[in-house]
Amino acid sequence: MSVEVILRELTTGFGQTMMIFALTLVFSLPLGMVVYFGRTSRFWMMRELVKLYISVMRGTPLMLQLLIWYFGPFYLWKMNIGGSYKLIAIILGFSFNYAAYFAEIYRSGMKSIPNGQYEAAALLGYSKQQTFLKIILPQVVKIILPAITNEIITLVKDTSLVYSISYIEMFAKAKQIAAAQTTVVPFFVAGVFYYITCLAVAWVMEHIEKKFDYYR
Repeated sequence: MSVEVILRELTTGFGQTMMIFALTLVFSLPLGMVVYFGRTSRFWMMRELVKLYISVMRGTPLMLQLLIWYFGPFYLWKMNIGGSYKLIAIILGFSFNYAAYFAEIYRSGMKSIPNGQYEAAALLGYSKQQTFLKIILPQVVKIILPAITNEIITLVKDTSLVYSISYIEMFAKAKQIAAAQTTVVPFFVAGVFYYITCLAVAWVMEHIEKKFDYYR
């Protein structure tokens, strides 16, 4: 099989990889904020439950979590797991896993803001909502962007884990071609795809960071 054919096959799988990547970000970034609010709740039971959730998400392999999301409904409730559920299980697994990491990143950013800024905003007549949106949030975003960038780059590579539930994306395509043709070329080509994607993410995030230089 020529390199051109391998590229064409992997490009098809790359579209699936990017769909998983994009959907995970769409759901996990806001979900991480919800988890953060639960983590810092005034109610101790809520805090402890969220801390347990974060501990489980960070303390167990993502691949294992994907397997549980996919096979769990069948073994627990005899639900049909065919058809479109495979993609749903993948997005649920990735979103809940990454939301735990994003929540802790948000928490570290919020804790880095001095209490004096809240007090100064109150003296100036800002409401809590205005203080958060106009003063605190822009500073927090700038502080956490490097950590968020690292997680997003990791997500690009983690999409390859969906082969564990036989979902056909770029890495699974490369594995199929490599097995059929007894060659490692598809893996090298897939590696180039991942690397270029990570470079693109880093470039975009670097430009976003520059937009927040005003908040130094």
